Amino acid sequence: MNGTSRRQRRPLSLTTRLALLFAAMAAGLLLVLGLLLGQAVERHFDELDAHDLTAKLAAIGHLVARTRSEEALEDLPRRLRDVLVGHDNIGVLLRDGDGVVVFGAQLSVFEPERLTGEPTPGAEYAWVRDGRHFIAREQEFLLPLPEPRPLLAVVALDVSHHMHFLDQVRLQLSAGTALAAAFAALLGWLAARQGLRPLARVTQTARRLSAEQLGERIPERDAPPEVRELAEAFNGMLDRLERSFQRLGHFSADIAHELRTPVSNLMTETQVALSRARDAEEYRETLHSNLEEFERLARMIGDMLFLAKTENGHLPQPAEAVALEVEARALLEFYEALAEEKGVALELSGSGTVVGDRLMLRRALSNLLSNALRHTDRGLSVGIRIEAVDGQVMIEVRNPGTTIPADRLPLLFDRFHRVDLSRSSQGEGAGLGLAITRSIVEAHGGGIVAASANGVTTFTIFLPDAQSARAASPAGRASRMAR
Repeated sequence: MNGTSRRQRRPLSLTTRLALLFAAMAAGLLLVLGLLLGQAVERHFDELDAHDLTAKLAAIGHLVARTRSEEALEDLPRRLRDVLVGHDNIGVLLRDGDGVVVFGAQLSVFEPERLTGEPTPGAEYAWVRDGRHFIAREQEFLLPLPEPRPLLAVVALDVSHHMHFLDQVRLQLSAGTALAAAFAALLGWLAARQGLRPLARVTQTARRLSAEQLGERIPERDAPPEVRELAEAFNGMLDRLERSFQRLGHFSADIAHELRTPVSNLMTETQVALSRARDAEEYRETLHSNLEEFERLARMIGDMLFLAKTENGHLPQPAEAVALEVEARALLEFYEALAEEKGVALELSGSGTVVGDRLMLRRALSNLLSNALRHTDRGLSVGIRIEAVDGQVMIEVRNPGTTIPADRLPLLFDRFHRVDLSRSSQGEGAGLGLAITRSIVEAHGGGIVAASANGVTTFTIFLPDAQSARAASPAGRASRMAR
């Protein structure tokens, strides 16, 4: 029972709806035209019938006007019969003032009350007798005798042939409307099916899609403009999905590769420790070594979670004014001991203020600074320059070192990418620092680029300055509108 009701409630297809709409529009249009045509034909017949009645009454009136004597009155029926020769569809009844019938022709068409002289409902009236339709008109004349007498003339006209013609026209219009509606439905179904064929291709393409097969695309060349937009949007979605799946596949492979090293180290350390009995100090050293690997895993997992939040827009969006030179100076103080140990000088110049999250911006600068310190040789210096230019604040972190090939520069901000693969075995991070930096900068509406030439590598961050950021925010736009 439920299955039957679900099948009954199944919505009609778009092709069927369009076909029915075509049929309804065609039927409605033809019905309106049929009504207008029927009314025009009926009005035309009414005018013809009225003209016939007027003409016959005018002829009777002319004959009555020439009846000036009793002899002419006795001859009036003959003259009337001569006038009515060949008009079998016309009935004429003449009565004098006393109701006596003076002349009658085709009296069988009249109703009995008309023959008895009973009062009539009006000067014009219609009736049906024996399946035939009649209309009649009355008019009173005055006989120009020495003693004038009134004479009432009633002329009846058989209009059955007109009514039959109108019935035939209505019947043919109804049949024609039904056929035209069916033909319009067929044409609408064919046109809709042809026009919606690109949608069928969308369905077929969607059915073939899977995580392993995202290369399918819908041809846009022969699609109508309305469907072409859908095809373009669908293909764009497939492009984004394919890129996302590729990134996800690479990311998964990179995660597996990166996690394998610390897990392998932990297993090796543990197996060695369990291979024979050891004293407490040796076990303590093994646990300390394992703790370092656990900390490395924790940092890696934390960094990956941070990147996932940035890509899904789940980072907090505080709007505090951040003085970049203050944050940079605090970082230089933090890294001062490490820089002295490596024999590297730290330099800072310029200033600038932006709007954003202070801790995230400090983390982005910290990643660039620690990266620069790792790749700078002893006796050289790492410089940070901050400058406000054209509504933006530029933060430049520059360090001397090995020149990075131009084809590797775009890859620096990819996850787990390292220019020097040998560093991965030295515990110097998982290769997520620059990816995190880019995510933080983009979350603040900025951008980051890298350049390397003549032994100097420079990372440059561009962020909207505080005034531009406030103007672009919803609150800033509202305040400008209020002013």
